[in-house]
Amino acid sequence: MGLVRRGRLPPMLNAVQITHLHDQATLRWHQDETPDAASVPAPDPLTELVLAQHHANFDLWHEEDKAREPEVPDACIATVKHNIDVLNQKRNDLVEAIDRTLLAAAGDQNPAAPLQSETPGLIVDRLSILALKIYHTAEEAHRITASEAHRQKNLDRLALLEEQRNDLAACLDFMWKEVLEGKRRFKLYRQMKMYNDPELNPMMYAHKVSRKTG
Repeated sequence: MGLVRRGRLPPMLNAVQITHLHDQATLRWHQDETPDAASVPAPDPLTELVLAQHHANFDLWHEEDKAREPEVPDACIATVKHNIDVLNQKRNDLVEAIDRTLLAAAGDQNPAAPLQSETPGLIVDRLSILALKIYHTAEEAHRITASEAHRQKNLDRLALLEEQRNDLAACLDFMWKEVLEGKRRFKLYRQMKMYNDPELNPMMYAHKVSRKTG
């Protein structure tokens, strides 16, 4: 029913290691003028997927910041919106790839076990976003040009974010342990995104038809 003895987590999934990986990658990518997911070594396929998924969130975070810049030109907004759609698709595809890898690692699950609604890949995605929030909140908490009140507010926020991440990481490890023990199961949930599919998005296929008939 599982790949490891009762009570043990396989080396391939350790939530604390994932949070450390997120933090190391976030720091390195912010220091690199041309950040690349491959700049952080990946010792195994799951780690490679986790890094790639985190990199998609990293790019998405900073692309969304561009759209919020005051007085940004409309043409730039259109480009940014397109980039956001592409990155969101990539982010969700990588969540599914993480889940496929973990389903293969879990082996035959207990069909009678309660079904987990949130998959491990979706939890990894939440941990990734929390890592980015923690990094940028820490920046604000230590920004010398900010007021003392601003810095203190962000120190309080930082403590809360770190607590939330620790809780979520513990939940992921516990869920995975229960999956391996046959006490819980999960499925691959496809996101079924429609906005990037020219056959499903009315704005895209209507434009395609109008160009043919125009």
